[in-house]
Amino acid sequence: MLKRDDIEALAAARHTDPFAVLGMHEHDDALWVRTLQPDATAVEVIDASSGRAVAKLNQVHADGVFDGRIPQRREPFHYRLRIVHKAATSEVEDPYRYPPVLGKVDVWLLAEGRHARIYEKLGAHALTIDGIAGHSFAVWAPAASRVALVGDFNGWDGRRHPMRLRRECGVWELFMPGLQAGGHYKYEIKDAHGHLLALKSDPYAFATELRPATASIVASAPATLQQGAETPPPPSAARNRPVSIYEVHAGSWRRGDFGRPLAWLELADHLLPYVIKMGFTHVEFMPVMEHPFDGSWGYQTTGLYAPTARHGAPSDFAALVRRFHTAGIGILLDWVPGHFPSDAHALACFDGTCLYEHADPRQGLHPDWNTLIYNYGRHEVRNFLTANALFWLERYGVAGLRVDAVASMLYLDYSRPANAWVPNVHGGRENIDAVAFIRETNNLIRIGHPDAVMIAEESTAWPGVSHCVDQGGLGFNYKWNMGWMHDTLDYMRHDPVHRPHHHDALTFGLMYAFHEYFVLPLSHDEVVHGKGSLLGKMPGDRWQRFANLRLYFGFMWAHPGKKLLFMGGEFGQAAEWDHDAELDWAAMDDEHHRGVQRLVADLNRVYRDNPALYECDCESRGFEWIDFADRDQSVIAFLRKGLDDNALVVAICNFTPVPRAGYRIGVPRPGHYSEIINTDSAWYGGSNLGNAGGLYTVAAPCHSRDFTLTVTLPPLACVMFRWQAT
Repeated sequence: MLKRDDIEALAAARHTDPFAVLGMHEHDDALWVRTLQPDATAVEVIDASSGRAVAKLNQVHADGVFDGRIPQRREPFHYRLRIVHKAATSEVEDPYRYPPVLGKVDVWLLAEGRHARIYEKLGAHALTIDGIAGHSFAVWAPAASRVALVGDFNGWDGRRHPMRLRRECGVWELFMPGLQAGGHYKYEIKDAHGHLLALKSDPYAFATELRPATASIVASAPATLQQGAETPPPPSAARNRPVSIYEVHAGSWRRGDFGRPLAWLELADHLLPYVIKMGFTHVEFMPVMEHPFDGSWGYQTTGLYAPTARHGAPSDFAALVRRFHTAGIGILLDWVPGHFPSDAHALACFDGTCLYEHADPRQGLHPDWNTLIYNYGRHEVRNFLTANALFWLERYGVAGLRVDAVASMLYLDYSRPANAWVPNVHGGRENIDAVAFIRETNNLIRIGHPDAVMIAEESTAWPGVSHCVDQGGLGFNYKWNMGWMHDTLDYMRHDPVHRPHHHDALTFGLMYAFHEYFVLPLSHDEVVHGKGSLLGKMPGDRWQRFANLRLYFGFMWAHPGKKLLFMGGEFGQAAEWDHDAELDWAAMDDEHHRGVQRLVADLNRVYRDNPALYECDCESRGFEWIDFADRDQSVIAFLRKGLDDNALVVAICNFTPVPRAGYRIGVPRPGHYSEIINTDSAWYGGSNLGNAGGLYTVAAPCHSRDFTLTVTLPPLACVMFRWQAT
């Protein structure tokens, strides 16, 4: 018989070792079966092989604790429970007759935080044991005194399904026979002192409820992708390839009827042909991982392993990725391993302790966003995050990840006053644990997925962000060039009459352009929080604002570095971005907006068609100044060069509204130079001043070169010429 203490603990949902008492047990040469079935009036044990009842259990507690001996049986056997309620009778498998789900190797790897694909063990997984299908559940909560699985399958009753603790690794597990996909669930956790916490969503859930609901959904992870006809590899983002990224917020690019967000497949139907038309090589989605607050744009993530339910099922997001890759467009995802929100249902104080976050708020609380910071020194936390990066690459097949707010991870004093941070063991400000985590993650990806691209949003002078780990770097493929973005946007804001005094802002970026492998970002951050749109930053009357924006895009596409443009910028949206509304597509009725859109499409085409503009994007041999010193006229001219000697493009930018006829520049080779871009073309809304399609050189020295081009420079315009031998 059960001890009275065990009975009371089971009934009160405080028993810490349920498998020690529930299920079938051998005692005194007899078999006993115990179960907890609240609201049941009777329970029978059924021999699964014969279907016969072999015992009726005794109710030993009014709250549904049943216990009984199996007569004439001494060897354990497969049984089921027939449960009688007032309104119905059901026959179920008993979860407490099954052995542990996690094997010894799994437990060992989990304990050491070295399970590269930990999501294959933790969370919910379809599983068949002894021919019985169901789902296994496992959650890391080492400081908890008790963990139970609750959901719509057990009336959210924490007494019903307490879990088994694997003490070696702090993981609680349970196999639920007969449980099908689609159910909603959470974990009921009691801390070390027996205090009940808010119900917790599964950190490893592969699907979630639509906000504001927060339950996890029983679902398996997508299958590991095998590259082939059905799942072609994404287009290359190698440093010698064209990379032009369209940054998208899935909830506000377009809206459906009544202002609802588009479903994943609807988004694919509209976005894919548009991106192809515009000539971008990649789409970067702002975080698609589950997040409770629309206003965070996804950067306060609570479900790192689940595509947000705002747009439909995870399988539909997988289909979206597959469609884009089949069409030759790579999908990049924003990834946020730097912080997480303090929502009670999520990771915060997960088992009653600061499990995922630092306990010291000087290390664990982000002052800018009022979010929590991961404890990168804890190997289980690093394992959680590193495996997540692999998850999106392997299970959804995305082309790569753009890592958000890397600077906030690297520096212990990031955005903190002098007395509000803790130095590292050497007395410095570098977050040694975060650096180790970043390097470990990038190394694993580089080894296992050498074609995947990892991009850092990093805003400081930290050395070697985009250099290999074995060279002392952080291991990213690219780094956002925030300095170029800030300097050039600041320059463009100035009225042209003042630009000669700020000329260095245009040219300074070339002092460090090849120290890292850069992406030039005009991201969402530049068109929110009162900053206005890109068009709104441009000075002058309406014609000049559009001309300035076209000039700026021409300069950007000619400049060394891969390209990134946030949605709406490609047609010069006038208003600042609003995450609650779709882009201002009505603006396309205006010829100036259509002109900007045509220009961006042509810039992408010219960029892809001219190796000089991308092959040596990240190397100094791919760039050469012609003249950077004509500050009085606010003109710059430079060469872009490819691997082949025949790949040569000349770019000239006039940052004043003054047309300049007869402007002479020196070029290295004789022949014909075809005009391949003129941002002042009438097709783009300009004044249509140009060079009649191209120019021939004359044999006259200029700018220390033997040949000269005499160019007509349109007002507020960028012109590009491709050399052709004669």
